[in-house]
Amino acid sequence: MESESYHMSQKELHRLPVIEAVCAKQVVQMEAAESLGLSTRQVRRLQRRLQAEGPAGLKHRSRGRPSNHRHPPEFRSRVLGLIRQKYPDFGPTLACEKLAQAHRIRLSDETLREWMRAEGLLAGRRRPRPHRQWRERRACYGQMVQMDGSHHDWLEGRGPKLVLMGYIDDATSRIYGRFYDSEDLPAALDSFKRYCRVNGIPQSVYLDKHTIYRSPGPTNVQNQLEGKVTQSQFERALSELGVNVIHANSPQAKGRVERLFKTLQDRLGLARVKSLEQANRFLQGFLVCYNRRFARSAQQPGNLHRRVHAGIRLEQILCVKEPRVVANDGTIRINRQRLQLIPQDRLSLAQRRVTVTISPQGRMRVLCDGTQELPYRSVPISPRPEPKPREPDLPRTWSRGIPAANHPWRQYELTRRLKTLKA
Repeated sequence: MESESYHMSQKELHRLPVIEAVCAKQVVQMEAAESLGLSTRQVRRLQRRLQAEGPAGLKHRSRGRPSNHRHPPEFRSRVLGLIRQKYPDFGPTLACEKLAQAHRIRLSDETLREWMRAEGLLAGRRRPRPHRQWRERRACYGQMVQMDGSHHDWLEGRGPKLVLMGYIDDATSRIYGRFYDSEDLPAALDSFKRYCRVNGIPQSVYLDKHTIYRSPGPTNVQNQLEGKVTQSQFERALSELGVNVIHANSPQAKGRVERLFKTLQDRLGLARVKSLEQANRFLQGFLVCYNRRFARSAQQPGNLHRRVHAGIRLEQILCVKEPRVVANDGTIRINRQRLQLIPQDRLSLAQRRVTVTISPQGRMRVLCDGTQELPYRSVPISPRPEPKPREPDLPRTWSRGIPAANHPWRQYELTRRLKTLKA
């Protein structure tokens, strides 16, 4: 009885005591049918099976038999052959899409997953991961945006290696991205400016602790006295825009944008582009299709992105700002350059504090009092004077002279002789 019930489903185990009570005439067939949600005809059929075969008669007759809806073996061999030949490194979901697009083969991704696992075409089981606390999505669109850069051979050897600066909204999974030559401060500032122009200014940005986004230097004494923390140029720019910067303690904490890069590496790798400009043009159309298909609705309606109105000058905020003090000759030095400032009101600019702004495209502006732009011209830097030649060292002559009377060596010799005489 126990061995037979071990191979029965929960539904069949639930039916067994009721049908046994019908056989013992403790329950009428009408009550049993109402209790099990069956017809009286089905109850009589189960009663005959139980009397003839025992508890094993209640098991479903199709158990252990191949399904009537299974694919033919020839079809399975053809699909697995295409996987080995053209899509050996694809996952089941993406492989199903390519089979449908290129070969007009309609197949469930779960069915293909079972076939690939049985043939050993899938990677092994993942290692056990450490426990991480689940975090609920933000409720509104624009409440938080995850941002990161992905280094990858996006052009698959047909061009230079690029970096994708990607953005994904935490509430709706809407994405934005742009390719750059490298992940540096100009790329971060330019990509965030383009994101704001398309979507608006988000409430907060969730990113890692790269030195571009977080200053590694200690807080100086002046900032400590004022209660401030040393900020990177990116943090300073976002704080001027009123955007809260949140630094993740691990890549798994911002897993949504990390998983996005893995998906895009699979889906963007088939585009036949060879340059940075072609990649960005292709990416624009791809983002529209991707958001239309995979973006979801937020828990609460509304858009928390702030509109970029005329009063917000993104070019003057999303840039590098360096304070300088004007020298007595009216010049400043920055990035190995020497700039001669031209005063407008015939007043000396010596010892005045100015701010030099450098846009992501490299345009340099000198601002006085935060708003007044000063014209300048580049002047050559005076070469440093050559160091004087060092005179050659004269060879030293050592002489073995006689030590003085009060030399410590003589005291040592005297002490040694006295010890010898005493002995």
